[in-house]
Amino acid sequence: MKIARPLVAASAVAVLGCVAACGGGGGGDGRDGKSSSKASGRTTGGEETKAPAGGSQDAEDPQGTGAPQGTRDPQDSSGGGARKGDGPLTEAQLKKAALATGDVKGFEVEESEGADLLGQTVPATPSKCQPIADMFLFSTDPASRAGVSRGAVPKDEMNASVITFALLSYRSGEADEVMDGLRSATEKCTAYRHADYDYKNVKPAADPDLGDESVAFRLVASIEGAQVPAAYTVVRDGTTLVAFSSMNMLDADKIEVPAELVEAQLAKLAKPAKKAR
Repeated sequence: MKIARPLVAASAVAVLGCVAACGGGGGGDGRDGKSSSKASGRTTGGEETKAPAGGSQDAEDPQGTGAPQGTRDPQDSSGGGARKGDGPLTEAQLKKAALATGDVKGFEVEESEGADLLGQTVPATPSKCQPIADMFLFSTDPASRAGVSRGAVPKDEMNASVITFALLSYRSGEADEVMDGLRSATEKCTAYRHADYDYKNVKPAADPDLGDESVAFRLVASIEGAQVPAAYTVVRDGTTLVAFSSMNMLDADKIEVPAELVEAQLAKLAKPAKKAR
C-alpha cells in the first residue's frame, strides 16, 4: 500500500505538467477569442491583467474604496475577509492563516505540488464543467485576489491519500458568485475533458454544512491509464474560500476530505482575521 501514494502524486504531477504545457492561465477560452485566464483577473479582450491568485491585488486598497487594507468600507455590508464587512485578506495574511505541521495531529503540511500554477486555468469540455475542472489548480471565476496552497501528508504510511488545499480571498460578493457557480456545476456536470485527460462520475456529495456555505463533490480522473478517485470540499467564510482536494487510488469507496483538516483550517483562519482588523 505504501506505493499507492507516490502513484497518485505522480498522476497529479502528470496533470500539472500538461496544464503548464497547455499554457494554463494564458490561453483563450475557446469560445470568444478573448483571453480567459481566471488567474489574470477577468476576460479582458486579449489584454492580460496582473494575476491576483499568487498575491494580493491592490494590497493597500483591495476594494478600491480609498481606505487602507483592513479598514471597513461603511457602504459594504456583505461578506469579507474571514468576517463579514471586511476587505479581502492579503497573501501574507493567508500564509499566516494556512495550516502548518503540528496544527492537526497525524498530518504534516508542506508546499503543494503545482503551487506556482495556483489560479491558472485550461478550458474544459463541456464548458458547464469549467468550475469543477478549475478546482484542480484552485482557479475560480471571478479570480481570487490572493491565494496560497499547501499539501497535507498523512503520517500513517498506510494512508494512500494525497491531499492539497488552498485559501483564496475575494472582494465583496465574489466568493458567493464562485460558490454559486461551483454548486451549479456539480448539479449539471457528469463528465468532462480537461488538459488532455478525462474525468467522469462527477457528482455532488453531502454538504458538510460548514462556514457561511459549503459544497462538496466527487469524481474519477483517468490519468496515464490510472483511475484516480478524488473528493473536493469548498467552504466560504466571509469572502475567503477554503478549498480541499483528496485523491486516493486504493480506497475509492472511502475517498473523502478529512473533516478534521477542514475544521482546523477554518478555526485557524478566524484568528489572524480578528488580529488584522
